[in-house]
Amino acid sequence: MRPPVRCPESDIARGPNHTRETTRTTRTAPDHDDMTETTDSHWFQPVARFLGPAYLRNAFTKGTTREVDFLVEQLGLRPGSAILDVGCGPGRHALELARRGMVVTGVDLSAEFIALARASALDAGVAERCRFECLDARDLDRDAEFDLVLSCCQGAFGLLGDDDPLVLTRMARACTPGGTVVLDTFSAYFAVRFREEHDDFDPMTGVNHEVANVRGPDGDERAFELWTTCYTPRELRLLAERVGLVVESISASAPGGWGTDPVDLERPGVMLIARRPDGPVAITSK
Repeated sequence: MRPPVRCPESDIARGPNHTRETTRTTRTAPDHDDMTETTDSHWFQPVARFLGPAYLRNAFTKGTTREVDFLVEQLGLRPGSAILDVGCGPGRHALELARRGMVVTGVDLSAEFIALARASALDAGVAERCRFECLDARDLDRDAEFDLVLSCCQGAFGLLGDDDPLVLTRMARACTPGGTVVLDTFSAYFAVRFREEHDDFDPMTGVNHEVANVRGPDGDERAFELWTTCYTPRELRLLAERVGLVVESISASAPGGWGTDPVDLERPGVMLIARRPDGPVAITSK
């Protein structure tokens, strides 16, 4: 069987056709102000709502400290560095970065996850260094504000189908000239090699469709359909160059095991590290 490595940190996610069509509504996040989010026409919304705090019980979240260790060492992050976490989920990476003195903004479509992240920031005493916003990553509108912009564990990028390039463009724009963009994506090689009987991998789009049993806070389980776009190193390189980024490295990744090893067939992730050059970044709608 394939190892249980799926790590959907939520943001925008849609059904099998990955269409851009969506309606908007305003709903109240638990213990916080009103926040605008898409309705359950996005397939990950009921998943996030069902998971709630149980998300952080998943084994893949236990390597957060080691993952942030790698980012800090590899990218030379320092206290005061401005960071944007796109598809931050309940904020596990954002909070760990804030504990180390970074100033972090996290955005996610799920009001439930944003509320959890804000509560955790208060509990950890880092709320003054964290800002969490309920936001569709395709609508991200920041320009040259952050030293590092990242989307990890299929947080937003990878759950978007044809809109992945748009999100990467938005991320590149949000990065300061000379700053860094990091993507941790699911490997197409791994998805094909360890394809399970009930997985449906589309070789034309790279989208893997599966039905996963998800365990909620009370221990009850429910089956959900998941759609994840998987990438090869070459695809990531071409996409990054298309939106004006300069690729620094592409390496293999696994939960709790980020590093500089070459991509292989054994590890589930592909990590891109790229730099925004001086000057404007081209905007693409797709």
